[in-house]
Amino acid sequence: MHLGHTHDAPAAVSADATRPDGTRRALRIGLGGPVGSGKTATVAALCRELRDRLSIAVVTNDIYTREDADFLLKNAVLPPERIQAVETGACPHTAIRDDVSANLEAVEDLEEAYGPLDLVLIESGGDNLTATFSPALADAQLFSIDVAGGGDVARKGGPGITGADLLVINKTDLAPHVEVDVTAMVADAERARDGLPVLALSKHDPESIARLADWVRAVLVRHRSGTHVPTDPGPMAPHSHSHDGS
Repeated sequence: MHLGHTHDAPAAVSADATRPDGTRRALRIGLGGPVGSGKTATVAALCRELRDRLSIAVVTNDIYTREDADFLLKNAVLPPERIQAVETGACPHTAIRDDVSANLEAVEDLEEAYGPLDLVLIESGGDNLTATFSPALADAQLFSIDVAGGGDVARKGGPGITGADLLVINKTDLAPHVEVDVTAMVADAERARDGLPVLALSKHDPESIARLADWVRAVLVRHRSGTHVPTDPGPMAPHSHSHDGS
């Protein structure tokens, strides 16, 4: 599956390629998607695949808990000090889109303590199909959906599905159990994304994990050369949440 196509970008150095002290800034990749779509497992798989060659750190986002960070710590995917948790206290998109200061502070703390870093993975708390990262926070965005969410999910669209730098169709090993045709789901996603890359992924399939890692390395090469310019998949659709249990 071809993953080479990304958003077209001018061959110019990004104005935000360095930290305030002038040192090289890590590539920041945001991972978003609905609850249960496999974001944390994908972060873990990427860390295992890349940690021997790249200096990596992770920032997780949850509303009131540290569950995602604790999962990564329990599985020892990185040294514990390289994993930070942000408790958003509100809808997950708040800290990745509306006010990214808490995440930026966490990233800067990690770079200050353990830099120079090559890569920081920023995992959003599970949200809906319209959640996107601010380009002020993420240089590139991976959006995750999964076969257990239904074979028609890709056709429903939304800025995460249609505009993220990479769309992952996750948990493909479950497809026979939920009666989903992965080939058809990928085809739907490719039509929705107008040429942007789509990757069918399973944490139990080393080849698919390797292709995901190759995509990350390719973005990192462009980031280091100054030819990668973050793009915005589009603002979230207006919506509301009830937080009072009603």
